[in-house]
Amino acid sequence: MNVDHVATIRQARGGVEPDPVWAAALAELAGAEGIIVHLREDRRHVQDRDVRLLRQTVQTKLNLEMAATDEMIGVAAEVKPDLSTLVPEKRQELTTEGGLEVAGNPSGIGSAVERLHAAGIKVSLFIDPEPDQVRASREIGADVIEIHTGRYADAAGQGDRRAEFKRLEAAFELGLDLGLSVSAGHGLNYVNVQPVVALGLVSEFSIGHAIISRAVLVGLERAVAEMVVLVKTPVPGLLEEWR
Repeated sequence: MNVDHVATIRQARGGVEPDPVWAAALAELAGAEGIIVHLREDRRHVQDRDVRLLRQTVQTKLNLEMAATDEMIGVAAEVKPDLSTLVPEKRQELTTEGGLEVAGNPSGIGSAVERLHAAGIKVSLFIDPEPDQVRASREIGADVIEIHTGRYADAAGQGDRRAEFKRLEAAFELGLDLGLSVSAGHGLNYVNVQPVVALGLVSEFSIGHAIISRAVLVGLERAVAEMVVLVKTPVPGLLEEWR
């Protein structure tokens, strides 16, 4: 579970609550098998203090999303998350808009991967579901690829969504064929996650906004528990409807 937007609410008032560290503990108690935070360069939501406290308190797995910059690599080397996910970052964006350009910048991203590995940290690359990005990620030594599911989640019509679903499936399969662990995230919610789960190809789902949105109405523990059921229980026959 990504707890960034708990920090977003806190930063809106510049106070101390709600605390993403507390939210992470509740999420784990409700069944989340990992906690994700994105420490942005502009510190718009998650703060350095949050990352350091989460490293001390998370009992499952801590995934630090970050830009491939010297500053962030230094933070990761100090904090030692279980996984660092390299993502593209723009100051003007509301949320991450697309995948990392690995194929077009193998030396730059590869250098960041090497430095994180040298610090004893596994590395995931957040990429679009494109074959060249998947292959480039394998070539520069990534341990994990997290496939950007935004275009699938945001598709307006059923035809477009089916096409994006097929692109996701092909990227997942290619990643597995190349020996990579495969994750998925961005825009997934309590409805659109089910067909992706039914593929049986994704080892981990990164979900935040949908869970926090539901938590406002039903409470965090219930919102997390409901999502845990969805990602662990494929719906019989659903996959056939998408092929």
